[in-house]
Amino acid sequence: MSSFNNYKKVMIGLLLAGGVFTSCKKLVEIGPPTTQVGLDQAFASDATATSAVLGIYNMSATRDLLFPLSELPGLSANELQNNVSSPAYDEFKTNSLTVTNTVLPSLWSYSYATVAQANAMMEGITRSNGLSAPVKNQLLGETKVWRAFIYGYLVNIFGEVPLPVKDDPLGNATLPRSATAQVWSQMIGDLTEAQSLLADVYPSPLRIRINRQTANALLARAYLYQKDWAKAETAANAVINSGLYSLNKDLNTTFSNTSNEVIWQLSTLNGLSTYTTNRDANGGSYAAAAGTIPAVTLTDTLYNTLEPGDKRKTSWVSATDIGGRNYKVITKYKQRVLAAGSTTGTEFNVMLRLAEQYLIRAEARAQQGNLSGAVSDVDSIRSKAGLPLLDKNITQPALLLAIEKEKAAELFGEWGHRWFDLKRTPAVSGGGKTRADEVIGGMRPATWTSTDVLYPIPDAQRVSNPALTQNPGYTN
Repeated sequence: MSSFNNYKKVMIGLLLAGGVFTSCKKLVEIGPPTTQVGLDQAFASDATATSAVLGIYNMSATRDLLFPLSELPGLSANELQNNVSSPAYDEFKTNSLTVTNTVLPSLWSYSYATVAQANAMMEGITRSNGLSAPVKNQLLGETKVWRAFIYGYLVNIFGEVPLPVKDDPLGNATLPRSATAQVWSQMIGDLTEAQSLLADVYPSPLRIRINRQTANALLARAYLYQKDWAKAETAANAVINSGLYSLNKDLNTTFSNTSNEVIWQLSTLNGLSTYTTNRDANGGSYAAAAGTIPAVTLTDTLYNTLEPGDKRKTSWVSATDIGGRNYKVITKYKQRVLAAGSTTGTEFNVMLRLAEQYLIRAEARAQQGNLSGAVSDVDSIRSKAGLPLLDKNITQPALLLAIEKEKAAELFGEWGHRWFDLKRTPAVSGGGKTRADEVIGGMRPATWTSTDVLYPIPDAQRVSNPALTQNPGYTN
């Protein structure tokens, strides 16, 4: 059977999963006795349990997170610009967020909705006696990766956050914030457990469900952010040396759903990176009809850092004049609508890809003094971009800056990488500052303060849960 036919079967399962979880969620919200019955029914067999877990992939809250997790940090990093004037979005692009910002509550609630679903699924899987061992391991591993993925964004965006790990809606609603070290520890624990539960073989066609290397890829990122350089290198090694992936030399097909660079992608029914209900996801929000200004484009500042001859500058960006102004339209995803006569496209929402793993390993190696290994990894990325290789005699400080620049050039518009890299990296000038202080503070001195590296806890959340404290630099 072809991959496309297999894919259609999985997508039908995803749609059914939405119904399974909708009814299950209603039961969860009523109370513990009914929850017990609902989860027992959902996890009575391999088929129903798989359908329930696939509901995480198809959950509306999960889908609603796709673009904001790229757009909002991208605005904060002066990587992206919002072309539709909005007071709420303008606060992100000027680093002047307020506790009453109208976008933040959704970012918070959608994240925790996905965590709540993962927790409910874990409880059902663990308690079930009706699942075969391979399916039980796969489903438990998937839910742990999902939870870790979301917590990775919550801790990076808000710092200390509540850490619900049980299916207890009432108790979870009043949790205080947990220390960032505890959040990172939970994430790494989840991903480490997932490593042992998952297999390298994908349980679905087109890499739309999570496998072991998805867990390794997220582990590499988590260890890097925690400055555990050796473990970051080891986890990235596992992905790179797995033999499952390769860097895509044709930049125009990097985000194709058959690209061998993709580690994990979230599928869509129509094969476009825009969600099937026309809700914009990663690629869809960067595109617009001819002559129409896209809602979000690359900033001139980021565009001008791309080197002459960089294929990414021509393959992944289109400098377009609209109404007498030049916009740098992001064209990593090539399909905005289906071609005439087509019933499906060939692009999903890419969650993780191999290029990031080379750049994670490069930074980890450079931090450990393995400069030649780090240079080799960066050169792997520069080579596919058509750029000259790095100077083999480069110093460690210069190499770390080169890696930072390469990540910006390779990963722009994807998942907030630029923002998270700037705020986690010490300033070149030292003094307890971050690269965000140097780079973003230098661009926006009128509105920037060091506390802007964290977003405020939404005022609405603090009203509903008085146990939540506020981040420094903000007042309720």
